[in-house]
Amino acid sequence: MRHHLPVFVFLLPFGMAICMPLISLVRPKWCRGLTMLALAAMTGLSVMLYSHVIAQGPIRYALSGWMPPLGIEWIVDGLSGLLLPLLGSLALMGVWYAGPLVTEGKGSIHFHLLTLLLVSGLSGMVMAGDLFNIFVFLEVSALSSYALVGSAGGRALVSAFRYLILGTLGASLYLLGVGYFYAVTGTLNMTDLADRLPDLLASKAVMAGFIFMLIGLGIKMALVPLHGWLPDAYVDAPDSVSPLLAPLVTKVALYAVVRVMYWVVGGEEVGETLPILTLSSWLGAVAALVGAFLALSQQELKRMFAYAGISHVGIIVMGVCLGNPTGFAGGIFYLLTDAVMQAALFYIAGTAFYSLGIRTLADLGRLRGQMPWVIGVLIVIAISMIGIPPSGGFFGKWYIILGALEAGNYIVVGGVVGATLLTLGYFVTIFERIFVDSVSSGPAVLAESPLSMRATMGMLAAASLVLGLMSDPMIRLILDHAFPG
Repeated sequence: MRHHLPVFVFLLPFGMAICMPLISLVRPKWCRGLTMLALAAMTGLSVMLYSHVIAQGPIRYALSGWMPPLGIEWIVDGLSGLLLPLLGSLALMGVWYAGPLVTEGKGSIHFHLLTLLLVSGLSGMVMAGDLFNIFVFLEVSALSSYALVGSAGGRALVSAFRYLILGTLGASLYLLGVGYFYAVTGTLNMTDLADRLPDLLASKAVMAGFIFMLIGLGIKMALVPLHGWLPDAYVDAPDSVSPLLAPLVTKVALYAVVRVMYWVVGGEEVGETLPILTLSSWLGAVAALVGAFLALSQQELKRMFAYAGISHVGIIVMGVCLGNPTGFAGGIFYLLTDAVMQAALFYIAGTAFYSLGIRTLADLGRLRGQMPWVIGVLIVIAISMIGIPPSGGFFGKWYIILGALEAGNYIVVGGVVGATLLTLGYFVTIFERIFVDSVSSGPAVLAESPLSMRATMGMLAAASLVLGLMSDPMIRLILDHAFPG
């Protein structure tokens, strides 16, 4: 039974998505509850799957009984198994949070259907054992993302169209790279490719394919300077959608980069031909600094948080591209922590607008005295974003810096420290507006923030601290089960 868990993890959200149109015709009010039920079951099975992987090793599942490389294979190991519970739990909280924001009728049906397809695509990417199926599931999640962003109408449609154009470019470049790999090796299965590529890394076609894939996935994960689609998409998306996309979409694209770089091509082997790990870590440093600097200059809350997310993608890239276990573990741990922090930030922005109509930093003073719960959550998340002990953000950055010192990569050390100082800068600005500036004129409380909003924010704030307190066993799990080789 446990051997079939990967299929159930995928089929729960995907099957519910297929049934959603029929459910909406019979019992439209059931859409939200059944979506949450499917995501809760997926999360529970993902935890079971990960515990099985830790206890007995990776699970390789051949769909329809056709063995690879001819058949399609799903692989759940210590890295992919770690991400699946994250996907399920954050999507579940996102749907719960969005309840008051999603109108009944077609809006509710579309939101829940697209959310289920998004989670299906992302989970398929995480489990895919071949490069082409990563592309297939990448597009399933991407099409859902475009539709979710554009669901607000108006300006969001323009942002969704820009997202679609750049996302399609990224997917096309990735697929072009996959084609180069297939032309040279005759296979797309990752395990098979890992056996054949070491003798072919001097091939210009292989190197070109690898670079095309990295650029394509770089667009998908919004790595500077390929980040142009992200700020407008996250800002103009409905407040029910931004907290779903921000913690999940770029992180899974980054996971795909790690999977290709380490498990398919082999970071150290390709480094003998092209110093891709070192160059990528330097690019991550640039991304972290540029994203944080741009966040510091914003006056709109959601846009500031969007650029903060771009900066933190750079920090994760720095860690996973150091090429040593310490930096890699720090990068993956920071990926988990940042997913929690990004979701919480957009929950905060959405709740502030829902209750007080706040969109800009100039209006943040109205939080004072009216929404202490939101301020408390923001303080906890700021502690983790800046990297103050004992938060998860501190330990992620700590291990990345240790890995950089081991590798003698002082550009990464400077990138992490510089991005941290800039992060401190924009949170000082936020809290100055809340506690020091005079209160701007505006409505009192438009609507009390419901339990679903307060509870999800509180859970994520607690999670950011729990991750810090549990950092040692988490790092050991990553080193023992997620680091390649």
